[in-house]
Amino acid sequence: MIKIDNNTKKILMELYLKKGIGLEGNITKLIDTENDQDFKKYLKDCETKDGEKRRKRLEITKQIQKQNGELVVANQENERILSELQETLKEVEESRLTFEVQNRELNEWKQDNLRLTEELKNEMVKAEQAKVTAETAKQNAENDLDFLQKRNQTELISTIVRVALYIIVGVGIVTTGVYVFTMVMGKDTQVISAAWSNMFGILLTNAFSIVGTIMGIKYATENKQ
Repeated sequence: MIKIDNNTKKILMELYLKKGIGLEGNITKLIDTENDQDFKKYLKDCETKDGEKRRKRLEITKQIQKQNGELVVANQENERILSELQETLKEVEESRLTFEVQNRELNEWKQDNLRLTEELKNEMVKAEQAKVTAETAKQNAENDLDFLQKRNQTELISTIVRVALYIIVGVGIVTTGVYVFTMVMGKDTQVISAAWSNMFGILLTNAFSIVGTIMGIKYATENKQ
């Protein structure tokens, strides 16, 4: 046991009474009161006050531990929410990138479609122009062919007519020459005169027949075309 002199006891009790500061811990159990009732009461009060302080510190410690546990749980929950938020942000960013890629591909497809449409329109215009040019060329060729056919027909008809006329005129000249020669020689021209008249009639008839046939063929050919 620890013994304390009366002066120390007095100082300790005055300090407790004035400032509320007393002994704490197990030391109060080791001091010998020496049957000093005032000092014994002082130690009792110190033990009681120390016990209350210990209980308060224990309660505060428990509250702090409880709060720390709640803070740990809240921190874990915050970390979980933060992780989910980061995952959501990541998915949103991936969706945004995917949308941008799809939008860019869609714009490129639209541009290609517009370009192809414009090229198709240009090709259609060129085709239409080529069609008009071909039809014009065809019409010109048909006109040229028709002109050539008509010119060839005209030249052929003219040639046939000239040849026929040459033959008729030649035969007429020869027949007339024979008739004139017979008259000059003083021969009987009665037979020759009849033959000469008949020959001229036949020649004229054949000449008109040839010309009429040629004109009829030309007219029939034109109607058929």
